[in-house]
Amino acid sequence: MSEPYDSRFTLPSVDDAPSTEAGVILMGLDAERLLAGVGLARIADEPGLVALAVDQARHDALNLDTDALIEVGITRWRAVRPLIEAGPELTTAGSLRKEWEQTTARVTATVAGLGPASVAFLAACWLRREDVDKFAEPGRTPEKGSARDVLSQVFAD
Repeated sequence: MSEPYDSRFTLPSVDDAPSTEAGVILMGLDAERLLAGVGLARIADEPGLVALAVDQARHDALNLDTDALIEVGITRWRAVRPLIEAGPELTTAGSLRKEWEQTTARVTATVAGLGPASVAFLAACWLRREDVDKFAEPGRTPEKGSARDVLSQVFAD
């Protein structure tokens, strides 16, 4: 007799794109890290590197102010969230990986000119929008000049 099948712990298909597995990992991050990733993705648009840079900044191993990254991410999220929301409704997939694929397609179709990290972090924010929206609620005001401060730190010699 075979043991019951538990779909929560299935391995990815060999045909799944690596970006799908990165997306599953991103969906496990908290709202603060996701928004910091959105902020940094505007600068360096590669999902794995952005996730590492956010963690390094968070632990003071990278000379970037995490709060500034978060504020840039909040500003970006507020700007693109209505565009993503206006996108075509998709059916619930019932699988994290299928949900990820549908959401990245929605983000790509509704927000023009995004690189892979922006697509990945915005898709993760969309899938976790309840938490992200709470963290980025309208009462929270971005710091003046935070985007400029982050850019000057990243591009400093």
